[in-house]
Amino acid sequence: MAPPLIQLGSIVLTFGGAPLLDGVELAVAPGERACLVGRNGSGKSTLLRIAAGLIEPDAGTRFVQPGATVRYLPQEPDLSGHATTLAYVQAGLAPGDDAHQAAYLLEQLGLTGEEDPGLLSGGEARRAALARVLAPNPDILLLDEPTNHLDLPAIEWLERELDGRRSALVLISHDRRFLETLSRSTVWLDRGRARRIELGFGDFEAWRDERLAEEERDQHKLGRKIEAEQHWLRYGVTGRRKRNVRRLSALHDLRKARREHRRAAGTAVIAPAQADASGALVIEAENISKAFGERRIVADFSVRIMRGDRIGVVGPNGSGKTTLVSLLTGALTPDTGTVRHGANLQMATLDQGRESLDPEWTLREALTGGRGDTVMIGDKPKHVVGYMRDFLFPPEQARTSLRVLSGGERGRLMLARALARPSNLLVLDEPTNDLDLETLDVLEEMLGDYAGTVILISHDRDFLDRVVEAVVVPEGDGRWTEYAGGYSDMLAQRGGDTARRQPAPKKAADVGKPPPPARMPKLGKRRLSFNEKHALETLPGRIAALQADIERLQQRLGDPSLFARDPTAFTETSEALTATHAELAVAEEAWLELEILREDIEGA
Repeated sequence: MAPPLIQLGSIVLTFGGAPLLDGVELAVAPGERACLVGRNGSGKSTLLRIAAGLIEPDAGTRFVQPGATVRYLPQEPDLSGHATTLAYVQAGLAPGDDAHQAAYLLEQLGLTGEEDPGLLSGGEARRAALARVLAPNPDILLLDEPTNHLDLPAIEWLERELDGRRSALVLISHDRRFLETLSRSTVWLDRGRARRIELGFGDFEAWRDERLAEEERDQHKLGRKIEAEQHWLRYGVTGRRKRNVRRLSALHDLRKARREHRRAAGTAVIAPAQADASGALVIEAENISKAFGERRIVADFSVRIMRGDRIGVVGPNGSGKTTLVSLLTGALTPDTGTVRHGANLQMATLDQGRESLDPEWTLREALTGGRGDTVMIGDKPKHVVGYMRDFLFPPEQARTSLRVLSGGERGRLMLARALARPSNLLVLDEPTNDLDLETLDVLEEMLGDYAGTVILISHDRDFLDRVVEAVVVPEGDGRWTEYAGGYSDMLAQRGGDTARRQPAPKKAADVGKPPPPARMPKLGKRRLSFNEKHALETLPGRIAALQADIERLQQRLGDPSLFARDPTAFTETSEALTATHAELAVAEEAWLELEILREDIEGA
């Protein structure tokens, strides 16, 4: 086995209280593909910065193979001090590196190289930073959330680019599909310790759950053993002093082990304040169009959204996703066409940029609006500390300034604010940004159980597959198309990625350089979404209820005197019977399709 290119030994780092890193080991061999996973605040980014040589630990060793090149992508790259993006990328090259790679990678990532770094959006800055770390073709790539702020075409391109390289990779990401595609081993950072399995992320979550269940069993056994020893201490002490001293010492050791045990972090309790049900029709758009100057953003688009629908909106950055959703929700007025909203519509929104957060607020002020210590969850008051705990904020953070919150903490805060408002329509713009995988799981379950309607803008393919039942995609020149199913279903129907880009022409300087292999991104195994699972569980009951309604209505119509006695009731009952038969047919067809899909998935 080849010696590691980089090795961290017994790394210890403490920021007050319990150690953030407590004896962590990490070794990266040539060509290795490892993902680093753990809860927000577990120290993943800190460990990657130690591996990059940017932070000195309190204790431990860092070894890098002589001559090995290491490149590190931070979550928030600093592009200051450079006149253009090309100058920024070229500054990351070492003597002997191919200078043409800087321009080539910028072009592949949709940049010209002439952009002013001070005027870049978050996504453009991320693309420039990626070009900078990829251009030298290093031996080791340390990538911290490389897909943040990237759109789906850029994420798919990055997957193909990294998959085709020989560099060793250490990845931190909340994008499950990205990790499943690229990782071959997993390092789990949990409560200051690192545990490693030689399996990719696709197998990690089942392994992690087994370890946590085993740990719970061990703690239960420890508690039972302590109870038994305490019973002995009270009732079974004998005159044999030495034996008693040893047993008492062992009891003290057991108590110490239980006292020093760090329990796994809990999960967020994400429960929206739900309003009364909306009308069956939520939004109906007919031939709506919107243009800004000469550019058409939406052209002649029609859609009908019914109560309970989960609609995903995807596409490259700048394609008009937010504009389309703003037209549907009434925040923008279309140039032509009409948008009609159903009855009793109450909407809660989560914006992508988190603009509504004042950095001078404390966490308590952000949740209460600066008024007292009570958060209104719908029409029910709840103490702010209790609500903070639901979203994994400890009580001592109540007076913490929003300025110092991490990206994951800001994401949880925005969810907490949005879900406190009563709603029957949730409009979520990139809700998964910066959330850890465990919180994403809880958010998915919440959306699956939400009684209202969901419109979701996201670049997270796995999240889309698990949550939505239809996807709206731009086709170019303002045209948008709705596809049934999740993101993977959309790709299968559409026959291409979300960009459908033509290959860029080669520059003269690039002649002779083969482009990255044009592989399609690997897709995870098809799984039933939360909506599909819920439908499979509830449709049989719904079908039985409809059959009972039909039998009741038929019995009523079987009364020979009903028409003569009450013609209006006879007509209403006949119409109700016809409608119930139609509803039963739809429910039975839906159940049959889902049952066939379940059998296909389980048999695959």
